[in-house]
Amino acid sequence: MSTVHQPDLKDRPARLTVGVVGAGRVGPALAASLQLAGHRPVAVSGVSDASRRRAEAMLPDVPLVPPAEVLQRADLVLLTVPDDALPGLVAGLAETGAVRPGQLLVHTSGRYGAKVLDPALRAGALPMALHPAMTFTGTPVDVQRLAGCSFGVTAPEELRLAAQALVIEMGGEPEWISEENRPLYHAALALGANHLVTLVAQSMELLRTAGVEAPDRMLGPLLGAALDNALRSGDAALTGPVARGDAGTVTAHVTELRKHAPQALAGYLAMARATADRALAHGLLKPELAEDLLGVLADGDHASHARRGDEGTDGTTGTEGNDR
Repeated sequence: MSTVHQPDLKDRPARLTVGVVGAGRVGPALAASLQLAGHRPVAVSGVSDASRRRAEAMLPDVPLVPPAEVLQRADLVLLTVPDDALPGLVAGLAETGAVRPGQLLVHTSGRYGAKVLDPALRAGALPMALHPAMTFTGTPVDVQRLAGCSFGVTAPEELRLAAQALVIEMGGEPEWISEENRPLYHAALALGANHLVTLVAQSMELLRTAGVEAPDRMLGPLLGAALDNALRSGDAALTGPVARGDAGTVTAHVTELRKHAPQALAGYLAMARATADRALAHGLLKPELAEDLLGVLADGDHASHARRGDEGTDGTTGTEGNDR
C-alpha cells in the first residue's frame, strides 16, 4: 500500500487524453497505468515491428500514428525514447510546431531533468521529468510493478504538485530530484541495477563451470538475503573473505578466475578493492589484515594488465583492434 499522502482533488490532474511517443518497454506500461487511473490513451507512435506489437498488446485499439500526430491528439504526451534521442526529438517537435500551448510534456529519462524540454517550454508546453526507478519487460507485468515504484521527479516548481499527482495515480512514489543532480541520480541507479545483472550473470556462469546444475536456485536465496541485509544495514551487512581480510582465499579466487574466466577477473578485483575500502572505513576489516589483502589485489591487477599487454602483441586484442 502506498505511504505517500494522497493530494487533494484540486491538486489531481483532470482526466487527460494520453499519447506515447516511443513504444519501447516503458511508454505503453505508463500509458496503461494512467488508463487504469481514468485517463484515456488516444495515440502511440513506434518505429520497429517489436514496438508496434508491444503497443498493440498493451494499448489495444489505440491508433499507431506519427509522433507529430500523437501531439495533436493528446493533452499529456509521454516521450519514452532512448536518452540520446531525446534532445533531438524535443527540438524537432518544437521547431515543426507540433507542441501545443498548455500541453503536458513528460519524458521518462533518468539522465535528464526538465531543462531538456526547454524548446517545448518556449512553445508553451508544461514540462516534467518522471523517471520510474524500475526495470521493464515490455509486458503487462510492468503495470503491476509500478505499484510502490519510486519515480525521480523534476519539474518547474509550479508543476510540482501536478507531477507528483501523476506519479501517485500510476501507483508510484514521487521522489523529488533537483535538475543538477539528475546525472548523479541516474548513475546511482545504473550502478545498483544494471551492474547487478552483470554480476549475477557472471556468478551463474562461474557456478556452471564449477559443475552446479542449477545456479539460479543456488543464488536465489543467497542473493535475496544479501540484498535485504544491504538495504537494511548498508555496509554493516558486508561479509566474505574481503571483509574478513582473508588474503589466502582471495589469492585462490584470483588464480581460479585467471584460469577459468579471465574476462571476469578485472571486475572481481575492482569490486574487491571497493569492498575492502568500505570495510576498512567502517571498521569491519582490520588494518593489519588489509595490507596483505590489498597486496594480493594489486598483484592480481598488475598480472591482469601484463597479460592483456602480451595478448595485444599478436594483433588479437591490442590497440590495433580498437578502431571504432
